[in-house]
Amino acid sequence: MRHAVSRPRIRALAVGLTLAAATLLPAGSAGATDQYEWAALGDSFTAGVFVGDPQPPLGDPSQDGCARTSASYPSLVAQELAASPPGKSVQMTNVACSSAVIANVAKVKQTPISPVEIPADGWPAVDTQIKRAGLDSETDVVTVAIGGNSIPFGDIFPKCLEQGALDGSCRDYFTNPPAGVESIQQRLTRVRGEYIEMLAAVHKAAPNAKVLAVGYPTIMPTDATDCDRGSLTELGETTHADVDWLRDGVLKPLNKTIKQAASFFGDRYVDIASSSEGHDVCQPEGTKWIEGICGDAADYWPTTFPGTDVDCGPIGKHATMIHPNAAGHANTAVEVERAVRIALHHH
Repeated sequence: MRHAVSRPRIRALAVGLTLAAATLLPAGSAGATDQYEWAALGDSFTAGVFVGDPQPPLGDPSQDGCARTSASYPSLVAQELAASPPGKSVQMTNVACSSAVIANVAKVKQTPISPVEIPADGWPAVDTQIKRAGLDSETDVVTVAIGGNSIPFGDIFPKCLEQGALDGSCRDYFTNPPAGVESIQQRLTRVRGEYIEMLAAVHKAAPNAKVLAVGYPTIMPTDATDCDRGSLTELGETTHADVDWLRDGVLKPLNKTIKQAASFFGDRYVDIASSSEGHDVCQPEGTKWIEGICGDAADYWPTTFPGTDVDCGPIGKHATMIHPNAAGHANTAVEVERAVRIALHHH
């Protein structure tokens, strides 16, 4: 697996950058509070949802419904940075929240939807991620991974399931939609504008920070016939033609949109798709880095998901709803760690 192979290289890079940083720092400049500040912003692909242990722990009154976990890539990167500090220690603040849309980063409070230990009266709204992360002039690096819920994938994919069950086409539906429904092109154009506005707000809040825009991993296979149509551990009833469209007409353009928006600000785009190719949702267990509609997850994660008719209990799985597993987060961690170290090296 790529992430296992890459660790020694990352270690070598870490040591090299640490040595370089040490030669650049004037003697006596380091103090007790001399550390880098890194803020991780994002949605469920950053929060981690069902991998590892919940953060805060189960039963903790500070649980906020965002479903962050100990095996999410920000947590993994923080561990590596602690083991091999890039010149000085790094303080990581993770405010990623499952179901977050782009507007939740800077403009609009979010009502979380974690299905774990939901309070009797539901989850209270949480403030914008910029505010919760405390971004300011002292922030050194910001990673942001968001956009999938703004397309939104949670609207497009159920339509693909519905059309697939009828041997219809969600590609046709979203390319030439009925009145009142945004086309995929309109969605991508809107997301581009929202993403640019969001990055501008991040830069305003953290004027001295290096900002890293993290893309989405490869979710769909290069060859749609890899998908076992009807399998709940993959993409359900989605037709192979629609799998191709989800890959080439939705996810690749979304990553391209994120990359383009980042380039306007001179921000680095962290490509996750390339390194995760061949580890998509339709690969066998042990190879896939994305769990399907139903998949393997920690026991605290439910077999059903609120607001859907998904029930993975009968096949002994959990409602993973097409999200990265532990291996997927480990791969993303390699890419993000490298980008964070480079950003801090040039800070």
